Amino acid sequence: MPDRSRDWLRQRERDLDYAEESLRSGGHQWACFAAHQVAHKAVKALRLSRLQEAWGHSVARLLQELPSTVQVRPERIEMAHVLDGHYIPARYPNGHPKGAPFEHYGELQSRQAEDYARQIGEFARAQMA
Repeated sequence: MPDRSRDWLRQRERDLDYAEESLRSGGHQWACFAAHQVAHKAVKALRLSRLQEAWGHSVARLLQELPSTVQVRPERIEMAHVLDGHYIPARYPNGHPKGAPFEHYGELQSRQAEDYARQIGEFARAQMA
């Protein structure tokens, strides 16, 4: 099987552009979802580069299941948990008791999500270097 890890890492870069564009345009719910995707693709790239399968959408779990040779700080796992919290509620109205997703997200959440996604992505890139 060919190594596709660099493709996943390159797509992470493009998704980061979309997250930033959504943040600037006020689409904060979409920026939060895109940030989750940025981190997810970065960690998937790292796992693939280590010849590990990467199934599922929990960034925290994907980080926790990295080989023991990759040291993941607890703060990074916590960042991943925050991003995992955006996977469904940022897109679907039934992820909230009432209201559409865009009514539940603002600049604070999208800036935090983008920052966490960027940190996880840079961690993955550094581990792959």
